[in-house]
Amino acid sequence: MVADFDSLGCALAHGAVEAAPDGRAVVAVFASPVATHLLHLAATLGYRVALADPAGRPDAATFGGVGVDANTDVVVCDHDRPELGEALRDALASPARWIGVMGSPRHTGPHIAALRALGVPEADIARVRRPIGLNIGSRTPAEIALATLAGLVADRNDRPGGF
Repeated sequence: MVADFDSLGCALAHGAVEAAPDGRAVVAVFASPVATHLLHLAATLGYRVALADPAGRPDAATFGGVGVDANTDVVVCDHDRPELGEALRDALASPARWIGVMGSPRHTGPHIAALRALGVPEADIARVRRPIGLNIGSRTPAEIALATLAGLVADRNDRPGGF
C-alpha cells in the first residue's frame, strides 16, 4: 500500500492500489459529490469500486453494467431521484452483500413507498438499510462519504457502528 497522499493519488490513477484480500466492492448508485468521495475513499482502502447511474433501465444481473457479487456493498447516494425504486429493486435482485440508502433518520425513507408501488415483498424492503454510516455529524460530501464507508467497514468487521 502507498504511504503518502500524492503517491496514493498516482497509484489510484494507475490502478496500483492493493486490493483487499476478501474481494470487497462498493457500488455507488447515482452520480453525486458524495459518490465521488465515497468511491475515492473506498479505493484507497482496497475496495473494487464502480458508479452505477441508471438513467435508463439497468439490467438486474449487472446493475447497469456494473458487476455485483456477494462481496459488493451497494450505496444509493441520492434518495430523491425518480429512479430510486427501480434502482433499489434491481439491487435487491442482485447478490449484493449489503444495500443502503443515504438520508436523514428524521424522515421516513421514500424508498419504502417506491418499492411497495413496484410490488417488492416486505422482506426484501427490510433488507434496505437507512440511515447508513456512523453518526459523526457529517455535513459535507466528504464527511458523509467518510461516515458511510466507516459504517461499511464496521459492518464487515462485525462491529456495531451505525446510528
